[in-house]
Amino acid sequence: MGLREEFQKRIDRKQEEIRNWEMQIREANAYITALQDAIRIVPRDNPGTPNEHAQKLPRPGTALRSVYEALKKSGKPLHITEILKAIGKPVDKSHRVALSGSLATYVRDRNVFSRPEPNTFGLLELADKSSPQEPPEDFGTDEEPLDADVVELFKE
Repeated sequence: MGLREEFQKRIDRKQEEIRNWEMQIREANAYITALQDAIRIVPRDNPGTPNEHAQKLPRPGTALRSVYEALKKSGKPLHITEILKAIGKPVDKSHRVALSGSLATYVRDRNVFSRPEPNTFGLLELADKSSPQEPPEDFGTDEEPLDADVVELFKE
């Protein structure tokens, strides 16, 4: 084998090596693209993490942060007009609509605020604590005894 053929063999091997690297690069780029597509469908915040509500609080200095603090101070859900009074905003239609819309966005995302009743907003962290886990003690007890006729019907 001549020198020329030896050089050609080395060139061919190196070109094959480059083709293999290019294939690996294409596969790696496809993998990155697939991960980027997958990350778009995963929610930004990881629900279920400890102290979940504190991580999503509105920024300090905003009207929503003032609402958060007013609801936290009251310890219970408030009607939108009560919220506006608590944060020192005028109680008129434009302010009610604007604030209700902002709060509704958080409610839809199940983020910080809840809406237990129409036009009434509360905090998820307070709703979690106040929701009863068991029925009340008097649940299922009758205050009045059943008539003897009714008892007889069930015996049959």
